[in-house]
Amino acid sequence: MAIEIAIETPLQDDVRALVEELNATLLELTPPEHCYHLTVEQMAGADTTVFIARDDGQAIGCGALKRHDATVGEVKRMYTRPSHRGRKIGAKIVERVETLARQEGLKRLVLETGDRHPAAWAVYERAGFSRCGPVLDYPDSEWSVFYEKSL
Repeated sequence: MAIEIAIETPLQDDVRALVEELNATLLELTPPEHCYHLTVEQMAGADTTVFIARDDGQAIGCGALKRHDATVGEVKRMYTRPSHRGRKIGAKIVERVETLARQEGLKRLVLETGDRHPAAWAVYERAGFSRCGPVLDYPDSEWSVFYEKSL
């Protein structure tokens, strides 16, 4: 069966479990004070749209668009379970985030990721994002890598 990606609420047990897995993975690589997680409750806010990738009904990946104002959106909560990596799921979710951002008239996408996430960097760079200095209200930190893309 093909991987399906759809807008869903994060307030589902299987999505909560996926986000818990994402958080645990990030905390293995980055000190907690340098992790900028959205909770599933925050992800369910009106300013955020969550995309869930499913394989035969199982939640296996996620990503979100968080709007900061009428022109800037942020790519958040990107994750693909290890069992499904290498299948371009992250790239497809980023594409969906970008398409939605363009449809809504946003002019720029930004994101913060960790300094130990080369696979994530590859996804963003292939999607046309460029490294930049700190974005939004993130501190300039050795633990963070920032990207932006004009739409």
